[in-house]
Amino acid sequence: MIWYKHLYVDEDIVHKLKKIKWKICHNAGQLDLYVISLPDVESNLLEIISTVELMQKHYPKGELFVVGLAKGYEKAQKLAAGIVTDIFNKTGKFNVKEYLQAMQYADTGGFRL
Repeated sequence: MIWYKHLYVDEDIVHKLKKIKWKICHNAGQLDLYVISLPDVESNLLEIISTVELMQKHYPKGELFVVGLAKGYEKAQKLAAGIVTDIFNKTGKFNVKEYLQAMQYADTGGFRL
């Protein structure tokens, strides 16, 4: 799992971020939490995935690029919309995936975190 270095986070969970990330990475139960990730399908801008779904043993999360975390599905939707709006305001385009990947690797010399 790849975590975006400028992770977008719902204000309700920002104070628990380190613990939540650890639990997600170690398949610990996290009810009503959602990750916002870059999509596998080119026609999508972002994907909202329940952390319960991520707990499945065979879920392909090795290459999952997480850009946001939210508590509750409605807040995840609002956060995803906010991410898209933020990127559009900065670039004038809806190239969400390209922008987030460029920002991720801009300061790391191309190395994955």
